[in-house]
Amino acid sequence: MKKIILLTDLFLLFFFCTCVQISFAQAEHPRLILTAGDVNLIKEGLGKYPLFDLSVNQAKDKIETALKNPIDVPIPKDAGGYTHEKHKKNYNEMYLAGVLYSVTKDERYAKFIRDMLMKYADLYPTLKNHPMAAGESVGRLFWQTLNETVWLVHTSQAYDCIYEYLSQKERDKIEKSVLRPMAKFFTEEHAPEFNRIHNHGTWTVTAVGMLGYALHDKDLVEKALYGTKKDGNGGFLKQLDLLFSPDGYYTEGAYYIRYAILPFVLFAQAIENNQPELRIFEYRNQILKKAFYSAMQLTYTDGRFIPFNDALKDMRFTANEMVTALDITYRQYGADHTLLSIAKEQNAVLLNGAGLAVARDLTTFPNPPMFEWKSVELTDGANGDEGAVGILRSGPVSDQTLALLKYPAQGMGHGHFDRLNFIYYNQGRELLQDYGSVRFINIEPKFGGRYMKENNTWAKQTISHNTITVDERSQFEGKLSIAEKNPGERHFFSTSDPNLQVMSGKASNTYPGVQMQRTIAVVKDQKFSEPVVIDIFRVTSDQQHQYDLPFYYMGQFIHTNLKYNGFDKEQKPFGEANGYQYLWKEAEGNADGSAQFTWLNGQRYYSITTSADSTTKVFFTRIGASDPEYNLRREPAVILRTNARSHVYASFLEPHGYFEPVAERSDGATGIVNEVNVVSSTDEATIVEIKGKDSLCWTIMINNGPALDTKNHEVSVNGKIYKWTGNFSIQKH
Repeated sequence: MKKIILLTDLFLLFFFCTCVQISFAQAEHPRLILTAGDVNLIKEGLGKYPLFDLSVNQAKDKIETALKNPIDVPIPKDAGGYTHEKHKKNYNEMYLAGVLYSVTKDERYAKFIRDMLMKYADLYPTLKNHPMAAGESVGRLFWQTLNETVWLVHTSQAYDCIYEYLSQKERDKIEKSVLRPMAKFFTEEHAPEFNRIHNHGTWTVTAVGMLGYALHDKDLVEKALYGTKKDGNGGFLKQLDLLFSPDGYYTEGAYYIRYAILPFVLFAQAIENNQPELRIFEYRNQILKKAFYSAMQLTYTDGRFIPFNDALKDMRFTANEMVTALDITYRQYGADHTLLSIAKEQNAVLLNGAGLAVARDLTTFPNPPMFEWKSVELTDGANGDEGAVGILRSGPVSDQTLALLKYPAQGMGHGHFDRLNFIYYNQGRELLQDYGSVRFINIEPKFGGRYMKENNTWAKQTISHNTITVDERSQFEGKLSIAEKNPGERHFFSTSDPNLQVMSGKASNTYPGVQMQRTIAVVKDQKFSEPVVIDIFRVTSDQQHQYDLPFYYMGQFIHTNLKYNGFDKEQKPFGEANGYQYLWKEAEGNADGSAQFTWLNGQRYYSITTSADSTTKVFFTRIGASDPEYNLRREPAVILRTNARSHVYASFLEPHGYFEPVAERSDGATGIVNEVNVVSSTDEATIVEIKGKDSLCWTIMINNGPALDTKNHEVSVNGKIYKWTGNFSIQKH
């Protein structure tokens, strides 16, 4: 099979390399994202489609303001302050001015771009490494080359739009002093990054490739498509091959596909406009379409991206990158009218033919069908064999239950050490949280807006996630090199019954000699007002270990059945290293039977009832210890601790009741379930009993062996026989 795949790859490489030798499809400008055909469509459509007119008028307002002020191309000095933001503003303004010039032929816009590029042509040859550079990706205009490539992506489009306005002398100066030297900087001085399979590499090849099309330079285009050596071991096609699974899942996670999808769709559009014979939007079975839809499925219904791996909490699908991706996807892959409901929320469109198509259809269909967020398992790895991210959803868009289980590959440098992490949403908000990243993006006083040191020492560590930490050490010893070799494993995923949706993943090499399996079920039952979540976390070993399982809950603590000692006079850090040093130990208690705690968030109460015995310790902690600069959010967690060889944490998460502060009304502040017990756990199966009010009694049965939907199971425990078929079953008594 591997030989067949290799031969197929070689054939495709030969095909694409052969095709790229032919002449470009068009010689006129603009020819990148905006084309002459687009310009004609836009001229005909102005005044007809309100959303497009809004986007055009917003662009005009920005550029009219810019035209009133002197052009400033400052010497780079900072990593998130004035000069950094000014160069970002400059490339955005040049891009918008280029589009407006193409449509209106108002020479003020072209002159604005020309004069700014002339200033950059004077500045760029004088620049050395950026004074705030950090790491290997040292930029000149910006502290890292990534920002510089984004500058070139936008500036290439602006240059493309005014190419024919400029004199040959002006083009020569701009190209020789800034555009070509920048491309050389990327392809020669930063060749490893150019060929790197990573979002930095994607942006770099896109910048050089788009410039190549703008300059009619086949050499730059070929390098962008196939790598600096043009051998297919780098470049755009390799990025498409390796960064996405067959489901379209982007290996760095939700937050970074939001960022990386922009260069992918922009360069693809430029390729389509210049070399349509490459059929880039059909590549890898329409992988770019799958990438966009998988990105959308990695958002909650309020538009926020689910913040696992390095991520900022408030990023939404209204971001400019997603506006561009939606419009291009809509045009290239057929008019999916459910995307128009997202476009309405974005309230902006791309200023080209794709954006015009979306705005036109929104005028025709002002009340489009709602985009459908689904329960979905997104496999990871280029071949889909490196674990997955599982998402279960239940309920209406306005109040959807979402449970996410994370069992994919590492996610490269932006990944966290959090195999089998669990995230939970309900009531339109995150309730069991992933911390995300420690970064104050572009806020200069906070380390120049870059990732803080606590991103590595806290946010990436295992204890900062809702998964088991063994012996107070992070998974894979906190080493990326080990983690990348050991992806998570799929066990089973079933959503055929909307009232019983289940997913299960495994992690075999997170700790030496320790095996982990976590199963999450979302259940709708008439006894409960909302969908409930069953969480069964099994960990096995031949050696004694300390197992810590946190629940980072969002809201106000209400009640627990535990007897505990509160450290209200003096508090100490929970540990000394691997993230433990950032947790204050606020209280400590011992369980005596099932442990339960309840918290309030919004207008609903939430209770977690978990299996426990007298050996189970429970800690109430809060983020913020060892943090004198207040870089971390002060948020609570409940942590379960057990010392054992093997153990099962079985938990039942129940939303219940109602709280209305204005009416001062509170109902149902206690839930139904009050007891969770592990009956048995072997290599074949785990059996759990859940009991509660009104004679509620459920038996949960999970297949721990090889997943098979049709296998019949029969387990005897203390003379009682448990029978079921498949990987998971609930028997309600």
